[in-house]
Amino acid sequence: MPEVSALSVVSEQSALEHILRHHAGADGWITIARREGDSYKQYHYRVDELPKVLSEWLGTDVYFSQNTFYRPSRKIEYIRQLRALYVDVDCYLLNFDPDWVIGAMEAELFRRKVPEPNLIIHSGRGLGVVWLIEPVPARALPLWQAVENYLVRQLTEFGGDAKASDAARILRVAGTINSKSNEPVLVQYRHDYRYQLRDIEREYLPPLSPAKLRERGNTDVRMHRKMFRVHSLHYARLMDLVRLCELRKWHMTGYREVTLFLYRYWSCCFLADPDEALRGTLELNEQFTEPLSDQEVIRATRSAEKAWQAKNDEEANRIAREKGYPGAGYNISNTKLIEWLDITEDEQRHLETIIGRRVKYERNNQRRSEARRAAGKATREEYLAEAEKRRREAIRLRSEGMSYRAIAKAMNTSLSQVQRMLKSDK
Repeated sequence: MPEVSALSVVSEQSALEHILRHHAGADGWITIARREGDSYKQYHYRVDELPKVLSEWLGTDVYFSQNTFYRPSRKIEYIRQLRALYVDVDCYLLNFDPDWVIGAMEAELFRRKVPEPNLIIHSGRGLGVVWLIEPVPARALPLWQAVENYLVRQLTEFGGDAKASDAARILRVAGTINSKSNEPVLVQYRHDYRYQLRDIEREYLPPLSPAKLRERGNTDVRMHRKMFRVHSLHYARLMDLVRLCELRKWHMTGYREVTLFLYRYWSCCFLADPDEALRGTLELNEQFTEPLSDQEVIRATRSAEKAWQAKNDEEANRIAREKGYPGAGYNISNTKLIEWLDITEDEQRHLETIIGRRVKYERNNQRRSEARRAAGKATREEYLAEAEKRRREAIRLRSEGMSYRAIAKAMNTSLSQVQRMLKSDK
């Protein structure tokens, strides 16, 4: 019994060190999860609560979220802080020894194609390679995803799993056991420096700027820039959809099927993980005031996953282009989305991308006004107000008997300008 107790203490210390070093000073909710069959039992804690509760979770197949959430829900639309990048390396699927893989990555990748990782998790069968970053907010998620996808691609030859690359991902906790191998989860700490996300992007990824794109003329650069734009759009669409549900206080009856279909499709596109996309879709449905049954959700949204698969199929894209479409999958216009969901102009003003022409014009005008103000230039309203003030001054001077030339000299303007101002008063 004393040996078991001592082992438990060591396991708890290992787990606490792992999570607290990862989430030191974290803001938001951290998810702790345990796999039970094909599903997860999970709960959400603040970082200062973890020392009190972590012992209750220790055992087999325990995980924690690599990023934090502003709600106690492990979904990408609720990301609070992005705190790490990571690659789940399933080297066992390729019959690679984990220690050999680490040696090969050190020789071929680290500090050359990818930064030196902060830690490597020996998960019991494979590896988890983790880079800690200075926390950035959710609005940086498209850039985070572009960098994450780049890291996964660099580690693909060693078993890097593209399906484990979403921001809501959980990885195993040190001091616990992998039930599939009955091996303990160990962590190799390599350094404590937290990277700046932008620094990784600048140093390792192809440049995103149009100038660099023209300079390089590189296919990889073009693909990287295109993927960045696409990820930004899919994420913005997802956020708009959730925001619309919140505006309607989750009363989506009459729009549930189309909302869930769009959510599942855009989630597949953004996460590249159909299982995770379906999990999120089922969770979204549960928040409706009148949710559908799980079977109804799966049936109503099944075509979304099929469309995503077609979008990533070369032959399906070729056939779609021959028929005059830009490619396979769905490219739904704002007009159609507004029609399907009956989104009012007032609701559109709270959304980022799903907006109609009138709201788009309003934003463009506001953006131009803000740009002029930032540049020290008068807005249109200020310009018109000043013009009216000068016109009244010209009228006053004329009423006192001054000539047009005298008025022009007094107001430091041209004769023609005075003539136009006084002509408009007639």
